[in-house]
Amino acid sequence: MSDNGSSSSQGVATLFSQGRLKAIPRKAARREQLLVHLAETLFERDRAYSEREVNEALLTVHEDFSALRRHLVVAGLLARPRDGSSYRRAA
Repeated sequence: MSDNGSSSSQGVATLFSQGRLKAIPRKAARREQLLVHLAETLFERDRAYSEREVNEALLTVHEDFSALRRHLVVAGLLARPRDGSSYRRAA
């Protein structure tokens, strides 16, 4: 990711229209920028979230909340225990 926060913020902004994500980027670098943005804006540090809370937060930006949730976990931005009982912002 770029060291220049404002240019990466502008890049992420182009993925949205009227506050909604137009599409989940296919390119890994763009998707990573988006996921970092979502983790930082939707989830607080040091707070546990239920799966329902994660889903509801992600639904505010895109209807495919399950794909976004999966991407966030795979990218290591949201952590969950093996039993899947909760989620925490990891980054």
